[in-house]
Amino acid sequence: MRKFAVRGSRLAFRDVGNWSLITALLLTFACTAKEVPYLDSINEWHATKDAFMQRSEDSPIPAERRATFPPLTYFPVEPDYRVPASLTVARTNDAIEIPTSLGELRPHNRVGQLSFTLKGRLLTLTAFVEVGQQDINHLFVPFGDLTNGTETYPGGRYLELERTATGIYDLDFNRAFHPFCYYNPKYDCPYPPRENRLPIPIRAGERMNQGGH
Repeated sequence: MRKFAVRGSRLAFRDVGNWSLITALLLTFACTAKEVPYLDSINEWHATKDAFMQRSEDSPIPAERRATFPPLTYFPVEPDYRVPASLTVARTNDAIEIPTSLGELRPHNRVGQLSFTLKGRLLTLTAFVEVGQQDINHLFVPFGDLTNGTETYPGGRYLELERTATGIYDLDFNRAFHPFCYYNPKYDCPYPPRENRLPIPIRAGERMNQGGH
């Protein structure tokens, strides 16, 4: 799913409710990030997400809980977690079946491998698109890291990346977010494949609060 909105976006509604929904937020603030300081743009993005969770008909939060749903919890914003990433496009664009939170297998196309340096370490993540799509301008990047199960959702988190004019992707872990199944078990969300399990803790982006959500 892409576009922070609704059914009919690129992935089926059951797959990753906020995969599609969060993208619209990223697009909404794409221009804002150029006009205001980075920290302010992230804070505005957080505020928009909170408003969506609390008031939108597409929120994963049950309607009766939305009005009292607290703001989402994040790690402190750290600019070092925002890095450029280059994409090595896969020759075959092969499909991989990714396990989901409801025990199903969902096919996604491997677009290629993103390479980046984070805190002095060279790392890689596989980028995906919906099966049948060839557009590398918008990438779905589910990932796991050493915070899963203690500080973040055990099933991992997501990133959505927009290709820049230079062909480089703005890989910003401060914009990492939990899948909708974290908030509502009725959603069926892909888990990060083994190749996207980072061997380090990523203390950036959305985190669990002490109450579980």
